[in-house]
Amino acid sequence: MASPIEDYALIGDLHTAALVGRDGSIDWLCLPRFDSPASFAALLSDENAGHWRLAPTDAGTANRRRYRGDTLVLETEWDTPGGTVRVIDFMPVRGEAADVVRIVEGVTGTVTMATRLRLRFDYGSITPWVRHGEREHAAIAGPDAAWLHADIALEHHDRTLTGEFTVSAGEQVTFVLTHQLSHLPRPKAVHPQHALTATEQFWQDWISRGTYNGPYADAVRRSLILLKALTYAPTGGIVAAATTSLPEQIGGSRNWDYRYCWLRDATFTLQALLGTGYVAEAKAWREWLLRAAAGDPADLQIMYGLDGTRRLTESTLDWLPGYENSGPVRVGNAAAEQFQLDVWGEVLNGLHLAREAGIAATDAGWDLQRALLDYLESHWREPDNGLWEVRGPRQHFVHSKVMAWAGLDRAVTAVERYGLDGPVDRWRAIREQIHADVCEHGYDPDRNTFTQFYGSHGLDAALLLIPRVGFLPYDDPRVVGTVEAVQKQLSTDGFLLRYQPQHDNVDGLPGTEGAFLACTFWLADALHGIGRVDEARQLFERLLALRNDVGMLAEEYDPVHRRHLGNTPQAFSLVGLVNTARQLSGTSTRTSASPSEQHTTPTPIGDPSAR
Repeated sequence: MASPIEDYALIGDLHTAALVGRDGSIDWLCLPRFDSPASFAALLSDENAGHWRLAPTDAGTANRRRYRGDTLVLETEWDTPGGTVRVIDFMPVRGEAADVVRIVEGVTGTVTMATRLRLRFDYGSITPWVRHGEREHAAIAGPDAAWLHADIALEHHDRTLTGEFTVSAGEQVTFVLTHQLSHLPRPKAVHPQHALTATEQFWQDWISRGTYNGPYADAVRRSLILLKALTYAPTGGIVAAATTSLPEQIGGSRNWDYRYCWLRDATFTLQALLGTGYVAEAKAWREWLLRAAAGDPADLQIMYGLDGTRRLTESTLDWLPGYENSGPVRVGNAAAEQFQLDVWGEVLNGLHLAREAGIAATDAGWDLQRALLDYLESHWREPDNGLWEVRGPRQHFVHSKVMAWAGLDRAVTAVERYGLDGPVDRWRAIREQIHADVCEHGYDPDRNTFTQFYGSHGLDAALLLIPRVGFLPYDDPRVVGTVEAVQKQLSTDGFLLRYQPQHDNVDGLPGTEGAFLACTFWLADALHGIGRVDEARQLFERLLALRNDVGMLAEEYDPVHRRHLGNTPQAFSLVGLVNTARQLSGTSTRTSASPSEQHTTPTPIGDPSAR
């Protein structure tokens, strides 16, 4: 059985990532990429779906674990009756192939260790043929091949490699698992100690480029490292999470594949990267965004594959029962085919933020934005599926209209402030039409709050973004009323739900979900914006306390059972942490609204919306 979601740590090589439990088991690893089929899928089933455990024979979960300083090198320690032992886990930054290195170190006394490696390709459905040697072992099936080098002799039974050994103080035993496509030559094996030194140096060099030195610096640095670990280096794309189908409700069916890149994350992610000094990563993300969005604006999707792939056909893996029997297990994501109006505004807003930060624009980039604006101009009045990808009827979601407004507003700014060419008078007029439409149809004057969609009595945490994108200022009574209403009606133990799933039958799905962590960061920002600074800081510190012992945050939190829920680590939660820390410390970089809007939008700071 898989461990609690919050018991996992992450190691990765900027192409893929593995989850390592406190029990020493790697229960999730997709090879060779984040979105490839899993070779270890025990996370969504049991050890028969593939895992690699390395731990003392007479100990359960670890006594201590930590990352080595500001790196992605994980150290796990057990105290046993015979002594103390440490396991060092990491993935060298990708060279010729993917490697997982595990080094066992004796700290005190003598400890008996056990290892069990069970490779099961294609999400546990394929058992490879294993060639067993004394120190070298190979496994192959279809497109996948893997090799294990071990310092000790292992036994082979039922296509599983097992072994027991002792390690005393000062001794080391190493294991290196290497994966390659089966039609390619076997890659050269990495040297464990050389790889460890190089991996530590890479992460230390990377984090040293950061410029954030405000409050909560340790939490910000760890979140940035995890966010970097979710980056697919060849393209600059950043996956929403390293996993698929971790449930939003234990035993429920709200299980989705997040191993893709969402366009609406662009602005929020750019804010975090640019605001902490990572300009190269921000440029790479912007370039990914431009490539993904290129083409007919009518064909714009909300998400794409790591390399910009558009076809993300959703299917279920019926041989996997799901995490704690939370089925179905899904791969692909049908929401990629939805119409979500806000995405056009999100892309324009993200590219606006890049302009504000001085990332050079290109003629081709502005031509694409002009095409996106033409589409937005013709379609902003249409209902859509909303940013939460609801699978119920389309509605006139307020957040979607607000982001349409933001897209037009950023276009006006591009002309007025940066001298780009475009029909600015027409864009100003449409911007005003959208603003008036939202204020008339998306606002409930009796309750002094904006609503989830036109005619709805429900609320949505995305309404907290209205002042962030500059639609109205924080001191507008309608904004204050909305913040207070959202906090009151969507709060569960102080943390926010995205919306009430059963209200107005909005999402067409059974069951419920946990508190959405990104939304709760938005609430902290909104409380800060309306002047409730102490309350904002207290809420932020409660959110920090939800991180596990190595700084991981999943998508959601169950305040009743005190458990993480949803896919992990969740980029949206990590970025929320970084940007809220910057907001509370006064280091948040703000982008300005169009000069003509300064009376209502003094300092919008971009849109951080997501699923």
